[in-house]
Amino acid sequence: MSTKTAKIYFTDFFEVMPEVLEGYGAFNVSLINDLPLFIDPFLLFDSEKKEYQALHEEIIRYVKFLRDVSSDDSISKGLLNNWFQFPEVRQNWLGFSKTGNRGSGLGQIFAEGLHRSLHRVFKDFGSEIITRGSHLEKLCLIADGVGRDHLSDFTTNLIKRYLLEYTQTFAREHIHPSMRAVFAIEKVSFDYAARRWRGAHYELPAFGPDFVLLSPKDILTKDEAWINRGDLLDQFQDIYTAMPDEQMRAQVNEYFIRRLSEDAKEDEIREAAAATIEHFPQLIDYYIRRKEDTGAEAHKVSGVKVRETEIQFIQQIRVLVDQLAGTEFYEEGDSFEEALRRLHFLKSVIEDQDGYRLFYLKGKPVQREADLQIMYRLTWYASSYDANREVNNGRGPVDFKVSKGSADKTLIEFKLASNSKLKQNLKHQVGVYEAANDTAKSIKAILHFSDSEFRKVQDILKELGLLGRRDIVLIDACAENKPSASKVDDITQARLDV
Repeated sequence: MSTKTAKIYFTDFFEVMPEVLEGYGAFNVSLINDLPLFIDPFLLFDSEKKEYQALHEEIIRYVKFLRDVSSDDSISKGLLNNWFQFPEVRQNWLGFSKTGNRGSGLGQIFAEGLHRSLHRVFKDFGSEIITRGSHLEKLCLIADGVGRDHLSDFTTNLIKRYLLEYTQTFAREHIHPSMRAVFAIEKVSFDYAARRWRGAHYELPAFGPDFVLLSPKDILTKDEAWINRGDLLDQFQDIYTAMPDEQMRAQVNEYFIRRLSEDAKEDEIREAAAATIEHFPQLIDYYIRRKEDTGAEAHKVSGVKVRETEIQFIQQIRVLVDQLAGTEFYEEGDSFEEALRRLHFLKSVIEDQDGYRLFYLKGKPVQREADLQIMYRLTWYASSYDANREVNNGRGPVDFKVSKGSADKTLIEFKLASNSKLKQNLKHQVGVYEAANDTAKSIKAILHFSDSEFRKVQDILKELGLLGRRDIVLIDACAENKPSASKVDDITQARLDV
């Protein structure tokens, strides 16, 4: 297997030097699986770039249009769907999809909920007194159910014309004509006079029958938007105690305290805070103003998160793939043997060849199973097997299903040793998945980062009678117990330690 076949990222598929894309300011997406970044509208609002500010103003203009029409209960279902529903813009290869780059988008349930609540949530849009501007993120602050995925899909759809033009400019300058094509794109710009979306044609990088969109790195973030509901609840008491209106502070405090028992735990405190915010929505504006006043920190934090994502999912994965590319996988036997062979190779790389560094950022281990699953998925860049992530067959999602045809399927579960439900999972979960997927083949891979975690796993396996089983693979990613003689190429070392 040649390293030339290791096509994972945009620059690989379109034969562009990574430095050229970096100079353009775009993120080098993977065309194997979505990477967990999204566009944060606050980074548009708080940007010094006029074009970003204009994008944010256009988002707010459209939301105000939706607010105004949402007060009309006679809107037809067709118009409701056209104005309020948006598909996921999967072509940017960013977000939170479970397999490949396909998410759910903003469907009918979201549209109907938005239609019902917009005229209440955004009644003062454009005439705010407390905040410096209007913010789409208010949708995520009022109640649970509108999360970062909805915010991301909404924002991306409303700035899609900019992303299309941004990508077209790069493609025409740096991508060979044979790798470009003209695509007819729907819902590019909204005609407020005609009250309808209009399409347009763009020359874009062609990936199979579809196109690819690039996104500027300086509008991306990871984990949470700068303005988010979790942060609002965390800061609740600081927010209301800093309100300038003494009478309002007293009312908020009295309402909040009445909802707490004498020995209130964290969950009860957050529930009381949420109820108080719903009763006093002015608190949301005070929270947003605090976030506006610390906007410089938003750009700094997002920049760090994007850089960490590049290190973890591009630079480090490239090191691993380069090692895989020098290994002969003949894909003999069945899906179980192939999946197990790849796992054992990864185990060897991690334990014996300093591959454990793949699972560390700034000296700390990656403690999220979702990140590990993405990293594993990216290693299946070239295989005749179908490796799907998070397959849901009615009994809940399983991490991976590796298959070749309907008769040859193996399920793979990745777990951290620190997972509090590890024992429960080993005892019950995979058996349920096997029945739902009509297969008796499964593998459990458990990653541990310390000797104490290893002993914990050993105790669980012993108790369940699972010690020594071939279908349970323990992977040692502990940094402290690796041989001091282990060496890594100086360039690779510097790249991983950035």
